[in-house]
Amino acid sequence: MTKASNVILVHGAWADGSSWSKVIPILIDRGLRVTAVQLPLTSLKDDVATVKRAIALEEGPIILVGHSYGGAVITEAGDDPKVAGLVYIAAFAPDVGQSAGSLGASVEPAPMGAELRPDAQGFLKLTEAGVKNNFAQDLTPTEKSILFAAQAPTAAAALGESVSVASWKAKPSWYLVATADRAIQPSLERAMAKAINAKTVEIASSHVAMLARPEETANLILEAAGRGSLSNVALKSA
Repeated sequence: MTKASNVILVHGAWADGSSWSKVIPILIDRGLRVTAVQLPLTSLKDDVATVKRAIALEEGPIILVGHSYGGAVITEAGDDPKVAGLVYIAAFAPDVGQSAGSLGASVEPAPMGAELRPDAQGFLKLTEAGVKNNFAQDLTPTEKSILFAAQAPTAAAALGESVSVASWKAKPSWYLVATADRAIQPSLERAMAKAINAKTVEIASSHVAMLARPEETANLILEAAGRGSLSNVALKSA
């Protein structure tokens, strides 16, 4: 396994780079250089370009980590030679010709979908109930309120754009299944993890596992980076 020196964290829809705030200090403490990108969430093409700019600035092997829709972004952006591995945190892992939206539509709708509201420009936003009950139901009331206030409206078109590259076919992958996820069906997460032949762990968490269970999330990233694991955290492999 290649020992990585850099980690690039890619947030999902209705979020931003601060969604990794609890994971970043753990990774830095283990000697990793960490970048949390800020996706525009305007199109898959724009979001991939943002990640590729971050990759270009780094030296040495990189682990790309994607949450939710960010999984589609790292799937497309991860074909760069610097990328040594991919980590999916309750994330979409599409094959060529698939999108986050098409994967979500392949199973029974997750509860959060009913709480999306479009604006006149085609951007989607989550209702307050959607954030608090279906996106981050296991966080504190204050954390839920912050997520609702700071959510990033996301272009519906971005969720429907298919990937043209499936970098997991050539790179080792890891996957965290959030078993209490109400944004992506856990059954779909398991199926995607199996399809990409990822080393998989299951965590009792809402969709935002990196905020609800940061140590377990960091542990999987550390493993992918060849940095061992946190001694006080045990992961259950699927």
